[in-house]
Amino acid sequence: MHEMSIASALVDQVCDQAAGLGAARVAEINLRMGVLSGIARSLYFCFPSASRDTLCEGARLNIDEVPLTVLCTYCDAVKTPAALYNFRCPDCGRPTPKVLTGREMQLVSIGLVPSNQDAARATPGTMPEPRGEKLRPENPK
Repeated sequence: MHEMSIASALVDQVCDQAAGLGAARVAEINLRMGVLSGIARSLYFCFPSASRDTLCEGARLNIDEVPLTVLCTYCDAVKTPAALYNFRCPDCGRPTPKVLTGREMQLVSIGLVPSNQDAARATPGTMPEPRGEKLRPENPK
């Protein structure tokens, strides 16, 4: 099951970044995945197991699915094929072997919870409220 190894590699990469930045834990992970990868559902399934006992445990995994687009050299235009594995131009019907989008897997961003006393009170996807001094508006002149 290669999805588990991908989930584990993702968790390792994110944990390295989070630890390097001194975070208490990871609140969310945002990915872009092409529809041709075909592993988004499996990654959602494997992520909780791969992230257990790490800084990523309990983090929200968000996957933005990138549609398939190809370049039709005959029409000289970017096209969206009629089906996922139909690499023909929907307008002229000629083969379009040049895939532009739909195969990527990118780590876009990571939401972190800062390492301080308030971190334990924070929930995934939120930042703890600052304690102590309240922000005061500046005096208008």
